[in-house]
Amino acid sequence: MKFTVCIPLIALLAACSPLKPLQLKHDDGLAGMPSQWRHQADSADAQIERDWWQAFANPELDSLVQRAQRANYDIAAAVARVTQAQKLAVVAGAPLLPEVSATANAGRQHRLGGGSDAANANHYAGSLVASYEVDFWGKNRSAYQGALARVEASQFDRDSVRLSITASVANTWMELTGLRERALIAQQNLDNAEKVLRLVQSRYRAGAANQLALAQQQGLVATQRRTVVLLKQQQGNTEAVLATLLSQPLAELQFGNSLLRDLQLPQTSVSLPSSLLTRRPDIASAEAALLAAQADIQVARAVMLPSITLNGGMLSSSNHLASVLDHPLYSLAAGLTAPIFNAGRLAAQRDIAIARREELLANYRQTIIAAFADVEAALNRIQGLDQQAVAQAEALENAERAFNFAQSRYQAGAETMLNLLDTERTLFTAQDVNLQIRQQRLQAAIDLYRALGGGWARSVS
Repeated sequence: MKFTVCIPLIALLAACSPLKPLQLKHDDGLAGMPSQWRHQADSADAQIERDWWQAFANPELDSLVQRAQRANYDIAAAVARVTQAQKLAVVAGAPLLPEVSATANAGRQHRLGGGSDAANANHYAGSLVASYEVDFWGKNRSAYQGALARVEASQFDRDSVRLSITASVANTWMELTGLRERALIAQQNLDNAEKVLRLVQSRYRAGAANQLALAQQQGLVATQRRTVVLLKQQQGNTEAVLATLLSQPLAELQFGNSLLRDLQLPQTSVSLPSSLLTRRPDIASAEAALLAAQADIQVARAVMLPSITLNGGMLSSSNHLASVLDHPLYSLAAGLTAPIFNAGRLAAQRDIAIARREELLANYRQTIIAAFADVEAALNRIQGLDQQAVAQAEALENAERAFNFAQSRYQAGAETMLNLLDTERTLFTAQDVNLQIRQQRLQAAIDLYRALGGGWARSVS
């Protein structure tokens, strides 16, 4: 009966030290937090939708992103790492509770060649053992807290991978759509160049154009044919990249005929810089890793102090199964273990843990700095591209008017072939650059979504 009181007593000791959540020190963040963004034109405190890619209003993009989130192997690997961390936390938390084990044995001995009945006997035995390390110095609690922090870090890393894959799919799809549309423009310009070539050939046969004009237009047609082939080649390469992000063979994928000019350009609200710390999973992951390092220091320091282990056990045996529990023996013991000499091993392990925390603190601060830089770069790019788009729209309008005017004058014999070729090349370049600016502006919006955390919320599951 005394032993039956022992196990609840050990469990009570295990519950005497409740877990306290780890917290970062006040000086672990950045002292000089910026009060506003350098490019602060349209800032507002607003949350980004988790499905931020739907702001582009394109069903094909929505479908590809959803397929990537379901099928991408990098995301699947990140999910598996979360499971690993969760199970390691279970292992780390086990020493906080008593460990109880039971054994049962049954045997029979028999003398070979016969003999008295005393030489033939059955033997039954059973035992119950409980042990618990009294966590005076918080070693086991700190180890468990560190494991929980690593679970959170793995969950934040999973969210970072998901955000990165989503943004990469959207970016790659934008590039693919832009290449497809650029190839259409190049094909239209090739058709137009071939039309002009036929006109030059007709004038050459009539003696109204010289061989130089004919050679120049033939060279322009060949150059634009090469451009069409090059753009289609780049389109195929980009499709392969997108297939990799979707973790599917390229042969199984079918792409639509979306055009960049049909996409809606989202207006992203940019919150204050301080809120960025709660909107990016990579910052949360770096913080969780730092918390785990703090717990490792506490564990390393506790290992250098004495430890007390409580043990209790009960043993009973008999030659008859019915009476095996009639006269049990019990034992209670307490053991004290203290490190005396270990050639500096424990102190070195503590110093390693401290140095590791300093490394992770530097990584945490650098992650914050990099996050600010990402947002500033995205805002700067958006501002510049918006200004370029206005200027390029004017350039394209003038190029179209100049080409139409030069073509009509050439047909009337009032313009030289050289001027017509110049206006034709200028028009093609203006159309191509205009489309590239449109593509870059859409991709800049994706970069800003990624830099702001993509609608991520600081919660773990």
